[in-house]
Amino acid sequence: MAMTASYDNGRSAVRGAAAGSAGEPQSCPVLGADEAAAYTDYVHTETLLSLQRPRTGEPAELDFIIATQVMELLFRLVRHHWEAARDALEADDTGSALAALRRGAGTQDVLAESWGLLATLTPAEFDRFRDALGVASGVQSASYRQLEFLLGNKSAGMARAHEDLPLAHAELERALAEPGLYDAALRLLRRRGLPVPREVAERDWRRPYAADPRVGRAWAEVYADERPENDLLRLAEALLDTAERVTRWRHRHLMAVKRAMGAKPGTGGSSGLDWLARNAAQDVFPELWSLRTDV
Repeated sequence: MAMTASYDNGRSAVRGAAAGSAGEPQSCPVLGADEAAAYTDYVHTETLLSLQRPRTGEPAELDFIIATQVMELLFRLVRHHWEAARDALEADDTGSALAALRRGAGTQDVLAESWGLLATLTPAEFDRFRDALGVASGVQSASYRQLEFLLGNKSAGMARAHEDLPLAHAELERALAEPGLYDAALRLLRRRGLPVPREVAERDWRRPYAADPRVGRAWAEVYADERPENDLLRLAEALLDTAERVTRWRHRHLMAVKRAMGAKPGTGGSSGLDWLARNAAQDVFPELWSLRTDV
């Protein structure tokens, strides 16, 4: 009871401060030292805003760093939603999986649009700080690699590349050994009696997923049942929403690089545009795309 009284008195004090003097807006927000510190402590803004450290005098380098850091945060959030969806599917909870995929799709939309932060970067501006990157490249991002593993694009070599980063390496090794998002969906289909082969549903998770026409036939059965209560059909469409957004992000990446540096080799040693174009052309969850030809 004493705590409640104290809380009520505090709220009254806040309301009184918000009222202010005559002529001031009655709904003025209250901002004192305690409130400002509370926000900073929760969001860690001082730490966050101390992490932008350009290495050259080129003003556009700050745009590049912030855009990259924003994408890293969004990678983390997309991973959170995809893992939640994957785990829900493993638990036969399609409702929770669909909710997680919807949240993930919203985050993917923001992720794709974040390339707009670099839309005004000219080739000359990029060239003035490119050498400061050394061999640093987005392909080296452990957070991005986590997403690729969840999509089924497994690579033990990509995990080994992070051996000097113990935390990142451990997380990648875990993701390498676990089913991906699409794997969990196919396992659910098999449990529901659809003709997903055992060797697909229990495949070696450390290897990349390979399209299988038998999986396409299983999804075709799902699409043949158009009843509103068919949760597997809703799942298929939600997975396709996810896949389409992955391709959209890859294409925006391709165009941003093409605009900033043309066909020069990538900083990480890749072939630059050629590698990005091949990646953008790769279908995510391939049978969900191929079955559309026959429906």
